[in-house]
Parts: sequence; C-alpha cells; structure tokens
Amino acid sequence: MKNITLGSTGITVVQNAFGALPIQRVDMASAVQILRRAYEGGMRFFDTARAYSDSEEKLGNAFEGLRDQIFIATKTQAKTPEEFRRQLDTSLKLLKTDYVDIYQFHCADTCWRPGDGSGMYECMLEAKAAGKIRHIGVTAHKLNVARECVESGLYETLQFPFSYLSSQKELELVDLCRSHNMGLIAMKGLAGGLINNSRAAFAFMSQFDNVLPIWGIQKMSELEEWLSYMDQAPVLDEELKAFIEKEKAELTGDFCRGCGYCMPCPVGIQINNCARMSLMLRRAPSAQWLSETWQANMKKIEDCLHCNQCMKKCPYELNTPELLVKNYEDYKKVLAGEVKVG
Repeated sequence: MKNITLGSTGITVVQNAFGALPIQRVDMASAVQILRRAYEGGMRFFDTARAYSDSEEKLGNAFEGLRDQIFIATKTQAKTPEEFRRQLDTSLKLLKTDYVDIYQFHCADTCWRPGDGSGMYECMLEAKAAGKIRHIGVTAHKLNVARECVESGLYETLQFPFSYLSSQKELELVDLCRSHNMGLIAMKGLAGGLINNSRAAFAFMSQFDNVLPIWGIQKMSELEEWLSYMDQAPVLDEELKAFIEKEKAELTGDFCRGCGYCMPCPVGIQINNCARMSLMLRRAPSAQWLSETWQANMKKIEDCLHCNQCMKKCPYELNTPELLVKNYEDYKKVLAGEVKVG
C-alpha cells in the first residue's frame, strides 16, 4: 500500500486511516481493543472530534504511551474564541496528550480568516504558537465553502465527503487541493453506508496521491477488512471500474447521504435515515428496517410541519421534505408487499 503525504503538513502515512466517529457507539473496552488492533495492523492516522461524545477519551486510553507513533486529528465546533480554547483544552485532556497534529474547524459554514472580527483564526494561530496544535485544518460539507478555504491558503488540510459517488465538481476539488499543496482527508468514503463494496471504495481512493480516506469503524470485523488491504491493496481494474460505473448510474443524483446536519427535527422525524430509507432497504437489506420501531419512525413523516428547517441546513441543498415523502410512499409499498427487497 502506498503512503500519502498530506500537503504542506509533511504528515506521511499509509493510505488507510481510521475514522473514530463510530467508536462512540461501543463500550470503552471494545473501542480500546479495536483502536489498538488498528495500530498493530499498520494504521497511523486517527480522526476524531470534540462532538463525537467519548471518542477522544477512547483514543486517549488506547494510545497512552504510543503518542509519538501516531497522528491524531480532532475538531472543534466552537463559534467563539472562549469556546475554542475550552474545547481544545478538553480535547487535549481526554486524548492524554499535550498537542494534536491537526486541529480542524468542524463542519465550517464559513472560511474563518485573520482580521474577520471573529477572532477564530487567531485562536488557531495562538494554539499553534503555544505548541498545542501542529497544523490548521478545516472540514466542510458545502462545496463553495470548501473551495474558499482551499483558495484562501490559510489551511493545511481539508476534510470533505469523497467517494466514487462524488460529482465532477467534487473530483475537481482533489486537483484544487493538490495545486495548493493541501492535503485532502476523505470522509464518508462509503457514502454514509450506501456503498457496500469496500474493495471498490478502496480501489477508487488509490487513484489519488493526495487523498487520505478515513474509514468509519465500529466493529473488529470491519477493521480486519480494511487491514487486509495493507498487504493486498485492491487495484482499480476494468472489473471494478465497470462496477463503479453501474453504481453511479444507480445512485448519482438527489439522495440523502445520512450526515445528520439537518437534525434535530421539531416533530422528531429521524431525517437522516428516513430520507434514504428506500436505498437502505435495497442496499443494506435488514429486517430491522421493517420493525415496528421503524414503522413508527417512518409514520412520523405524516407529522411534518413543512417548516423547511431541514432543507435550509442540508449541506447538499436537497429538498428534504420531498425526499421524506417519496421514501415514505416507497416504504409503505414494501410493507404492503407490493415491492420486494432483500
């Protein structure tokens, strides 16, 4: 497997990194076991966030004594300098370290700049001067914000959703990062669970010499699948290219990625799953989606206020209320036996 250097940071690791959002869903002992196995298997880059409940604490417990052997990226959703400093100190304490390799503005909806009056970018510079962070990064879901951050020259890394379902404009972002000597950290490489062929996902990423994918992992079996590619990395051959083209024909367009930034819903609709239920039934068939619990969750769509809050918050600018209705109608057909899945 080849190594990736994240632009001007100089951070060089194998093109197979660990996304630590999902480990907040498992107990401490299981998380520590998974993280240590990832390290033993050769992973060296671990991405977490202050917003991921106890994910940072789990990394801290797993890698105590190994800090100089790994790279840690974490994030802040702070909107004020005071909150920035508080979150950074909390992250350092939980991670059991005195520095983080990359500190990122989390899900930025603006490009923070020196002198913009917010004081936010100045906080990054202050933390870097104090040795608390080594590199300044940003994560975004909106293409226009991502492009502005890259072109500003103020950030050393960009984290952005990227997979073989990405549009041409998103593919162009890879080249833009390269031209600015900026590392691209690829989140949602499995498109929020819609991609279920890890070989194809991995082979697609291997085309790019400046992209580091972080795979969201919460089970040892998932981890072992990614680790198996350390020695035998999938190659983007004609068979996988044809498979990807077939997938893109089926999925490219207006579909919910499940990011959850539309939440919470005023009437309790679980938008991030309900708005893509049709795809989940077909691509990740499971009896759980037809359970009484999920029938009740889908029925809540009838209570939609059409306030359009979800649509305004969607980073992909989807017509979320319309997607909810379409998915609910399809779901009812599946329940009635009019449409077969699985």
